Amino acid sequence: YAANPGKLMMPASTLKVVTLAAAGERLGWDYAYETRLVADGTVDRDTLNGNLVIVASGDPSLNRPTLDAWAAQIRMLGIATVTGTVLADARAFAGERLGAGWSWDDLAYYYAAPIAAAQYRENAVDLTVRPGATVGSPAIYELNPPDVSGVRIENRMTTGASIAAPEFVARRAANSSLVVIEGVVPAGSRPAVRPLSVHDPVRYLAAAFSEALAAAGVAVGAPPPADANADASRDYSGATVLLTHHSEPLSMLARRFMVDSQNQYGETLLKTMGAQAGTPTFDGGVKAVETVLEAWGIPAEGTALRDGSGLSRYNYLAPETLVQVLTRMFRDPAQSDSFLTALALVGRTGTVAGRMRNTPAAGRVRAKDGS
Repeated sequence: YAANPGKLMMPASTLKVVTLAAAGERLGWDYAYETRLVADGTVDRDTLNGNLVIVASGDPSLNRPTLDAWAAQIRMLGIATVTGTVLADARAFAGERLGAGWSWDDLAYYYAAPIAAAQYRENAVDLTVRPGATVGSPAIYELNPPDVSGVRIENRMTTGASIAAPEFVARRAANSSLVVIEGVVPAGSRPAVRPLSVHDPVRYLAAAFSEALAAAGVAVGAPPPADANADASRDYSGATVLLTHHSEPLSMLARRFMVDSQNQYGETLLKTMGAQAGTPTFDGGVKAVETVLEAWGIPAEGTALRDGSGLSRYNYLAPETLVQVLTRMFRDPAQSDSFLTALALVGRTGTVAGRMRNTPAAGRVRAKDGS
């Protein structure tokens, strides 16, 4: 069956099919991100005289349990004091952190988080809003994690009547730490969680790790500065390595990427492919994907790519391009298992859990949707 197979259409998150297929081909399903913790200074007994630097390569999966494990290992090395601060070396990626064609209406929300080589908690923070004490009073909010995201909130939300419809809008200018929240929280309603993006992923990671170190009993001389990027003139390849961490392989990361349609993973993979080819930018990643499609004999006129997640309004794909990529993945024994298991099950899991329930497709069809 075919309908308009060669017509260029906006793919939204179905573009992730192309991104993951190219990543499987270029990076390999065993590919893992490496993060190193190095001493930018000298270690004298229980003291690191200098800064502790996170040398990052783009791992999109770093979370608080991982940072707590790092901090515990630093303490086990006998280090109890860092006289300087925690910085992050994010030079593995370059260029803009926001994709071309991303709508400014989206920038405050988690699904449009900026991309950096140093990342934490998917570059997002949870905003919980609850009603105030009386109708007409300001709504109450809190951030989680509370102190490390750098996000500032201007609260314009009010408490509405119990029968009021809940409303929520968040706005933030590009590269700004200030998020303006507006809307209505009905009186007596339960708290609602609204994930927001973090404007500076590099400092977010550095600040979160500094907090984890303190919790593990490692004193840090100063919190990360507003610009927590490590010294760009320094080469840390010869620095003393305190710890090396590897992410799960691509075959596992792909499940979070596809089942939950996590945009940050797609953009990270795109820049990673660009880095492998020598240009660690959005454009470099797009060219790497185009090279894969060309090698597979897929016509260039069937694609117009701008990012890796499908968030950009500038992306276009022909339906036959998606079919060709899916066919390639299905028929290639080196790709099929890892690619297929990364897709959600219709009527069961992820973003397609609510689709085609109680039909013969439920639990039997693997798919990627987009909207």
